[in-house]
Amino acid sequence: MKKMLVLTTALGGLAVPAMAQEITVMGWGGAYSASQVEAYHKPFAEKTGTKVVSVDADNPATPIKAQVSAGNVTVDVASVEIADAVRLCDEGMIIPIDAASLPAGVDGVAAVDDFIEGTLTECMIPTDIFSTIVAFDASKFPEGAAPATIADFFDTAKFPGKRGLKKGAKATLEMALMADGVPAADVYATLETPEGLDRAFAKLDSIKKDAVFWEAGAQPPQLLADGEVSMTMGWNGRIYNAAVQDNKPFKIIWDGQVFEWEGYVIPKGAPNEATALEFVKFATSSEPLAKAAEHISYGPPRKSSAPLVGNVFGTDVPMSPNLPTSPENMTNALASSLDFWVDRDSELNERFNAWLSAN
Repeated sequence: MKKMLVLTTALGGLAVPAMAQEITVMGWGGAYSASQVEAYHKPFAEKTGTKVVSVDADNPATPIKAQVSAGNVTVDVASVEIADAVRLCDEGMIIPIDAASLPAGVDGVAAVDDFIEGTLTECMIPTDIFSTIVAFDASKFPEGAAPATIADFFDTAKFPGKRGLKKGAKATLEMALMADGVPAADVYATLETPEGLDRAFAKLDSIKKDAVFWEAGAQPPQLLADGEVSMTMGWNGRIYNAAVQDNKPFKIIWDGQVFEWEGYVIPKGAPNEATALEFVKFATSSEPLAKAAEHISYGPPRKSSAPLVGNVFGTDVPMSPNLPTSPENMTNALASSLDFWVDRDSELNERFNAWLSAN
């Protein structure tokens, strides 16, 4: 009997790793972190008894790299953009996660086939597909004369007012080229050439004197709310949340959107690695991903999650039409190129910063 008890306990330990009493998960703050707390943190705590402590950063990749480099890791799981995930993985800053170990979709499809093609990488499991878009304050424009295209964002003669511009090269350069008439399919081939890069910065020059630059995701809706800008680049979920929860007169222009994905990584040296992995498996399963999409309008990366997305949380308004991945919102959309930015992020941000500081 004693031997059987030991064997059962050992097998149980293999099947269900001992859970830490507490893990720390780093997010981006604001509405984004709030959606993950409701969809992932609270349900995981209820299921396992493990408390999930939420901490925020403007870009979690930065403190993760600093912590691992210093050998003082305090975060168990972090949400990072795909380009940062690949870079951190290549540098050995985050651990590989076997996608085959993830739970199947609710329809029984294996995880490796359930996630949207191309979103799974060696060290990151995606949680959402988000978009950089242009938004405007509808109260600033006469009815029937509101902006509707990415080109309108750069047309301050026809659509007067300050412009909120992301303080960084990524997405900003792509949108500038699309506004200048470059087809989405040709954007990265154009940006790879000196002439194309000059063209993007020339387009940015056309609104530089009217630009208000932002860095954190919470700033664009605040800039609109404060009347500092009439139009701004921003992340679609932040703008939508301000419109729905705070009843702001903000509208999204989907034309020219640049979409990408982000997800969870586990830093090398995470204090609670085993529990962190169980959290990632739980959070990126079909139902939690769909639940998160009901709290913030980012598209779930699992195909099996799409039919599970219901109404905007607490309302009778369907969420699906407000997701970047809805067909009607993808008519002139650009998928951010991972390969392009992994190779050129530092170089192009250096040029962007030089352009920013120039008269």
